[in-house]
Amino acid sequence: MAELSPPIVGRYAPSPTGQLHLGNARTALLAWLQVRQAGGRFILRMEDLDPARSSPTVAKAIIEDLRWLGLDWDEGPDVGGPHGPYCQSERRAFYTEALEKLWQQELIYPCTCSRKDLASVAHAPHGAADDPPPYPGHCRHRRRSEQEALCQSDHRWSLRFHVPAGIVAWQDALAGTIIQDVARTVGDFIVYRADHVIAYQLAVVVDDAAMGITDVLRGDDLLSSTARQIQLGQALGLPIPRYAHVPLLYGPDGARLAKRHGATAIAALRDRGWRAAEITGWLAASAGLLPDVAPINARDLVATFALSDIAKHRVDPVALWSFLA
Repeated sequence: MAELSPPIVGRYAPSPTGQLHLGNARTALLAWLQVRQAGGRFILRMEDLDPARSSPTVAKAIIEDLRWLGLDWDEGPDVGGPHGPYCQSERRAFYTEALEKLWQQELIYPCTCSRKDLASVAHAPHGAADDPPPYPGHCRHRRRSEQEALCQSDHRWSLRFHVPAGIVAWQDALAGTIIQDVARTVGDFIVYRADHVIAYQLAVVVDDAAMGITDVLRGDDLLSSTARQIQLGQALGLPIPRYAHVPLLYGPDGARLAKRHGATAIAALRDRGWRAAEITGWLAASAGLLPDVAPINARDLVATFALSDIAKHRVDPVALWSFLA
């Protein structure tokens, strides 16, 4: 008897720093469809790491907008579940444990470089054949005793991950084979900020593993972050999920979706009289799931959904936006 593949576990993880707009909603819809079509488990997680920018009121509004569009989840801030809490602001103990593990392996170190310091390095003349990485490693070579003393001092410091040399390669379900040399293109990157905020790169890796996420579908603006997340996952001995990065939503002028394109928040469209099925149909058409814009309920897209369709049957952007006007 052939072994059954374990069910997939996916997630949508918005940052509650602004209203849910069409671009966010499309990513949520596609992530939800991928999981529901496969009969898997879907998780909603709020990535509210930065207290200065995140808002509980916005988080509540995002949940309301998603539910209005017909999406649901098996675990999340409002429904609970076995892998909570589902707000990153409440998961600091998990991140501290990961940092401790990286520290014991000597894979992170304190860095006192300011943005001004790094900017001066970036503008200094360098040989074209031997340019240093964006972070040149100024603080990497302190002795361990110096690092420990610095971490116990009042000096302003962050923690950087010591990036190993070599190529990171993975197969993205939509973008294809991706190859990146993180040491050359990024350099040692921050996992703990000087303002005591856990960096996104670490938090997302820890949370995806803790919640059993097998498949990550998200916007391709995060494609360049994936190699760093793979490296952190490997350093922490965590499973690496499968990735699918979907193209971002662009306005009729060909530019990335922004305020200049008008009221694109789901709440604003709802207030203008748009029905959930109309917006869902527009989102599905913009992703290539429908040949033309037509009202449809999210649930009615599940049976025929396929990741491969996202790259096909593109609707003309001018006609698409004319429908919404």
